[in-house]
Amino acid sequence: MRNHLQILAILNIVWGSIGVFAALIILMIFGGAVGIIGMVAPHEPDARIAIPIVGVIGSIIMLIVLITSLPSILVGIGLLKTAPWARIAGIVLSVLHLFSIPFGTALGIYGLWVLLAQETEAIFHPQQQSPIRI
Repeated sequence: MRNHLQILAILNIVWGSIGVFAALIILMIFGGAVGIIGMVAPHEPDARIAIPIVGVIGSIIMLIVLITSLPSILVGIGLLKTAPWARIAGIVLSVLHLFSIPFGTALGIYGLWVLLAQETEAIFHPQQQSPIRI
């Protein structure tokens, strides 16, 4: 089950990285649109009104994508290190991934299968050894 845990961690890091990359693409697209509108602004008076609107909308979309992608990277790193908090956070994140059709759904199902297994729970909570008595 350790192999599945590592695979899940890597998949979460990759999924989050794709989201961060998408946020950067969104920023470039909206930034380019603002630049194009800015070039037209001297000739069109309504273009000056559109520049801050397009910029704010692009920034909000970029921030939403970025904020929803960063937890995947953090949980993936936590799962690689088998941090105690990472299993519960991974379960919550896997449930949220279910709503991102189709790849997120597959990742969510796989994540729930891996993280809810008893073998995985044993990895995060090893049996406490009793002290040696002489």
